Amino acid sequence: MMDRVAKLASQKAVVIFSKSSCGMCHAIKRLFYELGVAPAIYEVDEVSRGKEIEWCLMKLGCNPSVPAVFIGGKFVGAANTVMTLHLNGSLKKMLRDAGALWL
Repeated sequence: MMDRVAKLASQKAVVIFSKSSCGMCHAIKRLFYELGVAPAIYEVDEVSRGKEIEWCLMKLGCNPSVPAVFIGGKFVGAANTVMTLHLNGSLKKMLRDAGALWL
């Protein structure tokens, strides 16, 4: 299953594992949309074997398991990490380096 998570995480420049009912997940997705990024989003509560994906995300260090953000195929972190990167200005550079942003 870790291989499946890694494969899904590398299919697009930005991948977010989320839950449709999670308020923080909604906020993180909105942040990326407002930055002009169109991430791949996997709602773990709506996909088959979603509980196993959540378990893998927790093993990667994401606690709570969602939102889990991957940029350029690499695990970035959960909401707190993403917001910290955004506020200190390094998120946009990561997004440009991964090819998710052009400006």
